[in-house]
Amino acid sequence: MNQSAFEAQRDTTGGMRAFTVVWIGQLVSLVGTAMAQFGLTIWAYQLTGQATALALAAFFNFVPVLLVTPFAGALVDRWNRKLVMALSDLGAGLATVAVFLLYAAGSLEIWHLYAAGVVTGAFQAFQFPAYSAAISLMLDKKDYGRASGMLQLAEGASGILAPPLAGFLLALIQLQGVLLIDIVTFIIALLALWAVPIPQPARDPAAPHAQNTLWQDAAFGFRYIFARPSLLGLQSVFFCINLLGSFIGVLITPMILERSGQNEALLGLVLSAAGIGGVVGSLWMSVRGGTPRRVDGVLGGMLLSSLFGVVLMSLGSGLALPLNLAVWWAASFGFAFCLPLINGSNQALWQAKVPPTLQGRVFAARLIIARITVPVALILTGPLTDQVFEPGMQPGGALAGVFGGLLGTGPGAGMALMFLVCGSLGVLVSLGGYLFPAIREAEQRLPDAV
Repeated sequence: MNQSAFEAQRDTTGGMRAFTVVWIGQLVSLVGTAMAQFGLTIWAYQLTGQATALALAAFFNFVPVLLVTPFAGALVDRWNRKLVMALSDLGAGLATVAVFLLYAAGSLEIWHLYAAGVVTGAFQAFQFPAYSAAISLMLDKKDYGRASGMLQLAEGASGILAPPLAGFLLALIQLQGVLLIDIVTFIIALLALWAVPIPQPARDPAAPHAQNTLWQDAAFGFRYIFARPSLLGLQSVFFCINLLGSFIGVLITPMILERSGQNEALLGLVLSAAGIGGVVGSLWMSVRGGTPRRVDGVLGGMLLSSLFGVVLMSLGSGLALPLNLAVWWAASFGFAFCLPLINGSNQALWQAKVPPTLQGRVFAARLIIARITVPVALILTGPLTDQVFEPGMQPGGALAGVFGGLLGTGPGAGMALMFLVCGSLGVLVSLGGYLFPAIREAEQRLPDAV
């Protein structure tokens, strides 16, 4: 497809207006999904009395995403992207319908949630590459950062709105009603998607790799990234930061509970700060579109989130009320505020540099490289916490003599030290990214995609 034909096709979408219609549908759907997950989490915990059931539900949802994503990216580049986007929403919606029917019949069991998680995860694998590639064709490059900020705003808003709304509705219409609302929101998202045209890049049969098998296409995204030092460098930085961030995600709730004497209200205030920070950061990103240099948004955002989010969070553990709450609240807000800047800047850079016909495969590979850190962190967090850091930070422990004066000792102090270590390493990783010209000059070295 020549450039003028491509621009003409993209203009028919109405640009940001068409994207906004799809975004509104996704916002409504995300709120409904978060409400259903909140209700099902409470139901599962009350049924089993064990956190293991919740962890297994997350595991069965995560593994299919990891396994299916490479093939999903290949199929996104082969199939009609609007159809793929609709199927990813529809598949997750049908899983919710099955859970709703089982619950309404009084037959829902915990293993049904595991099975629904497998189905939902398999269809979710298509969502990120399909939506990312579609947005690249709907919008001008200057709007990529704003669009990414809006998508993260939808996620942040759903995280704030869904829990209290679900709690209120569970008392009125019970879990069955909340699941029904989730099904309605899926339909709204599908209608919003149906209402706007989504440009489809032409697939040239004579182009390189056009005759690849599905297996070859599944590996293509990894080869593409590894052949470009700037993209590989950026993804390597993300790999390290995501690994460190996965430790933090696991430990923040138990650390605050242990250091606050099991104060659940205080924990709620700290976690609410993250929700507010994420929404404010997403709003800023939606309006401003990020920093003039997108690499600065990525590396600078990582530096600020590591320093003022993770490091500051660890330092609050050595303080008493109300000072520790103030420090934790500020750290939680600051950390979450930086995430839209980091993710939005990175997404906009990749959308601008990777050709639209390849984005499904390349973005799928991106997702795998980033998410492969999650199981690694989950495996390492428990042994490191229980066998090294927590014992070492008890009174008289091997680490307490060095860090006890800064972070305090006793329950939770070892987790606070892990925060300090992860935050410090995050600062080094983000600063280290500037040392490599391939990363620092990624926007200049990589040509813009046509």
